[in-house]
Amino acid sequence: MGSAVPGLGQAYNILFIGALVFLAVMVILCLIRAIIGPRIADRIVAVNMMGTMVMVMIAILALFLEEGYLVDICLIYAMISFLAVIILTKVYLGVYKEWKQRGRKDGV
Repeated sequence: MGSAVPGLGQAYNILFIGALVFLAVMVILCLIRAIIGPRIADRIVAVNMMGTMVMVMIAILALFLEEGYLVDICLIYAMISFLAVIILTKVYLGVYKEWKQRGRKDGV
């Protein structure tokens, strides 16, 4: 990549590494948000954001290492991440509905 212009390949490498470091810091911040909360919805959004950033990191690594199979792994990870967020949301909605019904039965 960038062999026609001298130094362009090195500039791409620096850009890719910088993007990977930035995304790693953002994943750590999302992990902190997922642990702290304060609400379940915040945690679900943080987990979804972490999944999206990991997919971008895998795509950047595919470009950086020039390995095509990493794109396939990225697509599989996208499907798994999507399903995980859907399941977490379904569980959260079920717990929330149960909590609301229990509150009405208790007269609250």
